[in-house]
Amino acid sequence: MARMIHILNGPNLNLLGKREPEIYGAETLEDVAQGCAALGKELGLETELFQSNHEGEIVEMIHRAREEAAGIIINPAAYTHTSVAILDALNAYEGPVLEVHISNVHKRESFRHHSYVSQRAEGVIAGFGVQGYSLALRRMAVLLG
Repeated sequence: MARMIHILNGPNLNLLGKREPEIYGAETLEDVAQGCAALGKELGLETELFQSNHEGEIVEMIHRAREEAAGIIINPAAYTHTSVAILDALNAYEGPVLEVHISNVHKRESFRHHSYVSQRAEGVIAGFGVQGYSLALRRMAVLLG
């Protein structure tokens, strides 16, 4: 049986491919979901991609992952810099967590340099575009053995 990986995405990522393509590229979140599903199959992992513009829904998905997922890959988007609630939910999750950012947040505005999620994540991938999701999935396969 394939191990389930939840891939969680925060606010405005539903606009991926449409919003600021010079920063985020032309691929859509559906493209990311399909790519992760295909790679996951190769790695013996099953993936479920979830996106919400609402902090509480992301917290609920993390709670659901406690029962369903061997690992979490999360791109919290703007909640990276603001959400203690997401950090607290991740701290209650026992599996590995990897943080992904499409852009290199360290080359952007200074408020983007702080991440609450990084305090819980086993690793952070930033600045590789949507390829960061596949890098995270490959790393997750290694972490899970």
